[in-house]
Parts: sequence; C-alpha cells; structure tokens
Amino acid sequence: MKKIKYYYNTNTLRYEKLETPLRVKLLRVFGFLASALVSALIIVSVAFRYIDSPKEKLLKQQYEAISERYDELASHVKKLDQQMDELEKRDNDVYRSIFEANPIPDSARVKAMETQRELVMVQNMDQRDLIGSIASTINNLAKRIAFQNKSFKEIQSFVRNKEVLLASTPAIQPVSNKDLNRIASGFGYRIDPVYKTVKMHAGLDFAAPQGTPIYATADGTVTLAGNVGNGFGNHVIINHGYGYETLYGHMFKIKARAGQKVKRGEIIGYVGSTGKSTGPHCHYEVHKNDHPLDPVYFFYNDLTPEQFDRLLKMAAASNQSFD
Repeated sequence: MKKIKYYYNTNTLRYEKLETPLRVKLLRVFGFLASALVSALIIVSVAFRYIDSPKEKLLKQQYEAISERYDELASHVKKLDQQMDELEKRDNDVYRSIFEANPIPDSARVKAMETQRELVMVQNMDQRDLIGSIASTINNLAKRIAFQNKSFKEIQSFVRNKEVLLASTPAIQPVSNKDLNRIASGFGYRIDPVYKTVKMHAGLDFAAPQGTPIYATADGTVTLAGNVGNGFGNHVIINHGYGYETLYGHMFKIKARAGQKVKRGEIIGYVGSTGKSTGPHCHYEVHKNDHPLDPVYFFYNDLTPEQFDRLLKMAAASNQSFD
C-alpha cells in the first residue's frame, strides 16, 4: 500500500497532503536515467581500457609471442648476414687470391646493404607485413648463400687442379748449380756484349761448360725447338699452361722436339754458344701472360733461404750479359 506523506503548512497551521508535481517526477526520472547512463558509460570505458576480454587477452599473448619470435629471427638473420659478409670477403681476398682467380664483383652478389635496409624497414611494419618482410629477407640471404656455394664449388676445382698448377709453375734452375757459381748475368738492364750499349736483359745467363745438361723447370709442352734466327740460336720454348712459358737459349744440341710433353727435371738440351752469344751458357727466361719475369724468383724448389738470398745478390749485380 502506497504511503501518503503529509507536511505541516505554517500558513494554515495544518497538516496537508504532500503532492509531487508531474514535472518534478519527470525530472527525477530523467536525472536517474541520465546518471545511470553516465555511470554505465564510465564503467564500460574503464573496463575496456584496463580489463581485457578473453579474446583480447588471447590476441595480446599471440602478438607478444610473435614479437619475441620476430626479434629472435631478426637477430639470427643479422648474425647470418655478418657471417655471409665474412665469407664473401674471405672468398675474394683469400681463397681467390691464392688461386689467382678474379674476385667476384659486388654487383654479382645480392648486396648486404639491401638486407640492412630491409631490417630497418621491418622495424616500422605492422604484423600484417611482418611475415612477408621476413620471407623476403631470408630469400635475399638464401640467394647470397647459393651464389657463395657456387663460388666455393669453383674454388674446389681450383684445389683439385692445384697440384697440376704447382707442377706447371717454373720452380728449379735450368742447369745444375749446387755451388751457386754459374749465374753470369741477371735480369734487368745490362751491357750488351756485342754492341756495348745498355739494354734490357729479359732473363738469366747460366755460364757452364758446353754439353752441360739443361732441364725443363716445370711440366709443359714444347712449342718450339730449333733455330729461327732471333739471336737465341738453338733454343727451346715450353708452354706450361696457366699463362707460364719458359725459354732456354744458345743450346749446343737440342734433345726435345716440338709438341713433346716434358716433366720438370727432364733434359731438353745441352749448353752451347749458338746464336748471338759470347760464350757457352744457357739464357733462361720466364714469361707470365707474355710478360717477362725475373726467373730468380722461381728457384724456390731447390734452394734454402740462405742460398736464395745469395743467388739474389749475384743476379742483381750490374755487369755485362753473355748475349
């Protein structure tokens, strides 16, 4: 039963029934609803801001897991990139230098700087682009690894041929010279024995008695054996491959023949004084890619360091050549 409220009216000095106007009732209802709505909005906003739903909690955990995994992948890719840089540098500066192979230009490789730029760019990406970026970075690295693997296979072939290369590189003296007293004239500008002018002497002169054996200084194929009127008299030229060629001049007698394959230490002729010569000797030259080199630097197979130093000083003496 609804309670009836009264109030004391001081004007009439009576208790009168309390009646609330409809306008006031409507205002009270509206105020209640407004306060309830505002309170609900505050509670919901606080809840959404500080309290995650089960789905949001799951997504957040997945995001954190992906972020941690990405950091690990980025760190791993960075280490692999550094290792690839080192391998590429070692490939060009060490391995290919040993075998005298041309270094691989940077343009032929997938440049490391591109990978570094990708890593910086990835840090500003959202998760939707993250997987594609990581795949691109790893694909970039895979290409570099494949190219490097191809290079190492090429170097493997160099290693297999290294024994042949060493056998084809001039490495001994063309005549027996145990006492190191047969170097008569060295490589460089010397006095011509006939014209008495200074001219380039492109080899070494080994003074020896006529008939002293002359040896091939490396494996190769004889390309010339005879006298063609060029001043070397009876002489032999051997092509050793890999750009090396040797010449043996002024022979008394030639034993080798053109087209013959010879081994290091094999007798190819005998010391004489044919052609433009002032005495029995063997004029010996070494060429690499058609350029004459000082033969004294190719006697490492049959000399001790002390003997080589002594021979080097004798060959450097400025004197008159034999041819």
